[in-house]
Amino acid sequence: MQVTETTAEGLKREYVVVVPATDIESKLVSRLNQIGSSVNIPGFRPGKAPIALLRKRYGDAVRGEVLEQAVQDSWQKTVEDKGLRPATQPKVEIVKFEEGADLEYKLAVEVLPEIAPVDFANIELEKRVAKPTDEQVQKALERIAEQRRGFEADASRAAALGDLVVIDFVGKVDGEPFGGGTVNDFQLELGSGGFLQGFDEQIVGAKAGETRPAKVQMAADHPNEQLRGKEISFDVTVKEVRTPKPVAVDDALAQSGGLENLDALKKAVREQLEREYAQISRLHLKRALLDKLSDMHDFAVPEGIAEQEFQTIWAQLKEAMDKGQLDEDDKGKSEDELKERYRTIANRRVRLGLLLSEIGRTNNIRVSQDDVNRAMQQEVARFPGQEARVYEYFQKNPQAMQELQAPIFEDKVVDFMTAMAKVTEREVSVEDLYRDPDEAPAAEEKASGKGGSKVSEKK
Repeated sequence: MQVTETTAEGLKREYVVVVPATDIESKLVSRLNQIGSSVNIPGFRPGKAPIALLRKRYGDAVRGEVLEQAVQDSWQKTVEDKGLRPATQPKVEIVKFEEGADLEYKLAVEVLPEIAPVDFANIELEKRVAKPTDEQVQKALERIAEQRRGFEADASRAAALGDLVVIDFVGKVDGEPFGGGTVNDFQLELGSGGFLQGFDEQIVGAKAGETRPAKVQMAADHPNEQLRGKEISFDVTVKEVRTPKPVAVDDALAQSGGLENLDALKKAVREQLEREYAQISRLHLKRALLDKLSDMHDFAVPEGIAEQEFQTIWAQLKEAMDKGQLDEDDKGKSEDELKERYRTIANRRVRLGLLLSEIGRTNNIRVSQDDVNRAMQQEVARFPGQEARVYEYFQKNPQAMQELQAPIFEDKVVDFMTAMAKVTEREVSVEDLYRDPDEAPAAEEKASGKGGSKVSEKK
């Protein structure tokens, strides 16, 4: 086999590969003999048919198969011999292939960039941390009590926001009832936002046994084509008004959730808040680390991967455009401006992805089967009652399993780096913990204060 390099620019490599006719012939004869050993040809025992007869009968069909295998074997050997690490599937263009002649083709390969190793000990990061206060724990307990409150009927009461009403209604479009618009014994908590916008307010003040009209304007993009942009009129009959029955924050509340007493519930709530705050803190730390890595590296990225990433982002952006859901930062920008912006974002994502992948590779970071199983169990838990179907989905979809592995690998690499970096912890308020770090540095300065914030270092 003869390999001639024709292009070596940036991450692109191109070669002309020539596979001798003798190699093609050898593979062809080997495959024909393999076929001859398993087929029945009148007048010949299996494996004894002459090669000329086999070539006449099966040569055309086998030649394409042999060509494909010869190309596959030769480009893989070229990549291996040249020490290349392809970023995407190499592209092959057949230049010449005739029976009895050499096979010649062009091989185009885009390779992964060389990435300089990172000294993690030189990376300095600040980790904002927050602890739940007694007041926050109390508010969380009150929210639990609010969620568990009941309702009791009050025949003399006029419905108010916060009450639960039991209603029958008939919905009409252009004076005619529509399919699905008639409902009986519908329970609606007024002011909860759980039904059509503007509906609740029209029921406020009604008493049990009263019938009153209501009108609602439907959105232009409503899923039901019959209702799009239409005004719906309702005939609403209030059958019952139920007032909230408060639940006290006490031992009974804790016991209703399976805990021994209020102190046990307080402890559980505090621990839950601590986990939530720790997760937010970690997300901010990860973002700061990735920003540092991005600033430290500016290597070229493979165009093929960057283009794939951009097309994925652009498809999502086009969908947001069609639904009128563009971010405020994107509104008013031309399509060319948006493309420029998101190509930059795509390149950054690819660069960071390659960097994390290289750090994981050089430091032997692996995702174990136990890691994947735990992630799969977490996904299954999100769909109660459908566990078997979710398990089956992952078992039958290798790509879905790979999508589970990617964030696990990324988190492991991030943990590996932060364990060796110099991380300074700074205690802040919960408000500042949840705030985007780029939004309010003044608030952070106040939180770090000069007022006795606790600072510790972890290396």
